[in-house]
Amino acid sequence: MRLVWQLAAVAAVSLIGSQAVAAVQDNPWLTLALGLLTSVLAILAYGWVVRRTEKRSPVEIAREGAAAATGRGTLLGVALFGAVIIGIALLGGYEIHGLGSVTGAVGLFGFMAAASVTEELLFRGVLFRIIEERTGTWIALALTGALFGLAHVFNPNAGLWGALAIAITAGGMLAAAYIATRNLWLPIGLHFGWNFAAAGIFSTEVSGNNTPQGLLDATSSGPVLITGGDFGPEGSLYTVLFCTLMTVVFLWLAHRRGHMVPRRRRADRVAAATTLPQ
Repeated sequence: MRLVWQLAAVAAVSLIGSQAVAAVQDNPWLTLALGLLTSVLAILAYGWVVRRTEKRSPVEIAREGAAAATGRGTLLGVALFGAVIIGIALLGGYEIHGLGSVTGAVGLFGFMAAASVTEELLFRGVLFRIIEERTGTWIALALTGALFGLAHVFNPNAGLWGALAIAITAGGMLAAAYIATRNLWLPIGLHFGWNFAAAGIFSTEVSGNNTPQGLLDATSSGPVLITGGDFGPEGSLYTVLFCTLMTVVFLWLAHRRGHMVPRRRRADRVAAATTLPQ
């Protein structure tokens, strides 16, 4: 039952927050404020429900080192997306025409903060962590990556390729970032940095969501496999390549640090079920 309660607590904050942000989307400053508020409330809700259902301190969101880890993740996300854009631009698929909307970037900062925090709490903090306890790292990585892709398949301009690309890249890389560090701050920062760079800085589509214009006035054109088409650069082969390489690096770090959880036999799972909080 802890899986259900934890998902419900974070999802409730996410749903209420997303509705509130959508209601004020024409006001960038209110969008920023409500997005940041949603992020904080989601973290508090996660911490509260983990304490109640698992009788432990949620060390994966410990305050110590949180700012530094989130900052590192954000910088990495921006750099990684910047590398994708450079690759696309070198092939003529991305062109900057001038300055876009500064206030649009402000609103997108809040929107992407809320989306990044709530998605990481749901998919890595709850789903991956609990599934990994029962199945081991590799199965949990595959299952939650597939679920993350499916969660994006119904986006306006997604389709099968978009969902598959998200599952391979974001689903794998963000889970691997959690495995390597065993805290949620780095994947939260990485997720936010990537999304904000995509929408708030480079003004590209994010997961096919008809994203508003950000800081730059820019256009993308060219082969879908290079630019990602209407889904955005997340559907580009550059993204698949760079994020897969990043996933390998994180998993290598996780292996060196002894963070990989082996697959449990059925007898082990039964024994664990008698001791783990339900």
